[in-house]
Amino acid sequence: MAESLINNWGSVVAPVRNDMVFEERNKNYGAYQLRRNHNRSVAIALLITCTAFLFAVSMPAIIDWIKNRVDEVVVPVDITPVDLTAPPPLDETEPPPPPPPPPPVMETVKFTPPVVTDEEVIDEPPPVQTEETPQISTVTQEGNSDEEIIIPETNNNVVEPTIEAPLTIVEQMPAFPGGEAEMMKFIQKNVQYPQVEKEAGISGTCYVTFVVEKDGSITDVKILRGVSGGPGCDKEAKRVVGAMPHWKAGKQNGREVRVQFNLPIKFTLR
Repeated sequence: MAESLINNWGSVVAPVRNDMVFEERNKNYGAYQLRRNHNRSVAIALLITCTAFLFAVSMPAIIDWIKNRVDEVVVPVDITPVDLTAPPPLDETEPPPPPPPPPPVMETVKFTPPVVTDEEVIDEPPPVQTEETPQISTVTQEGNSDEEIIIPETNNNVVEPTIEAPLTIVEQMPAFPGGEAEMMKFIQKNVQYPQVEKEAGISGTCYVTFVVEKDGSITDVKILRGVSGGPGCDKEAKRVVGAMPHWKAGKQNGREVRVQFNLPIKFTLR
């Protein structure tokens, strides 16, 4: 019965009909193979469809089963009892720790305030303070002779000179001898273009800061911002500024003061 249905002449995919139609034609590919495998392809597609339908219908039941299994899993928890009993009482028979030793006591003599009287007072030379003489204090007490008291040494006789911080703006600013024009001539005459930067074609402006002291001397020469890629230019600018002659010192309220001065020096290739 099944064979008669498959080999039914009315079916376009019947093997008998295909063999007759493609009797003298190529049967390795093309329409012959499509018709020959049609029934198997339909059966496979039908089987996949039915399986997917059954899986989709039974999905809620599968989910409920998985949830029930998860709920049934019990994770063992290690519970360790904690001892909350009070600590043992302190042993009252145990002696307390000894107190720290007291600091050494310096021997002193109480200072007696002077008394005004009409009697003639005989001037006596003041006592000379020595290492053996007790220190003057508000009370009289005995010192510990066994303890050595170290008195820090102080050098009150030497007064270190204080250096005033340089100012940036004053009433009378410092000036180069002969003015700004002479300063530019001095820089142009003394600046030597570094050979490395000259061969590399490096140019730019170097900003130098320095301090004009009260006597007009130049100190604390530093580079604020140098020429990019030209350390030789920065070094040369610092050298020339340090070699300047004494300036006319700046003044504030009529007296000479230290003034910080900034100077740009251009390095230009010609």
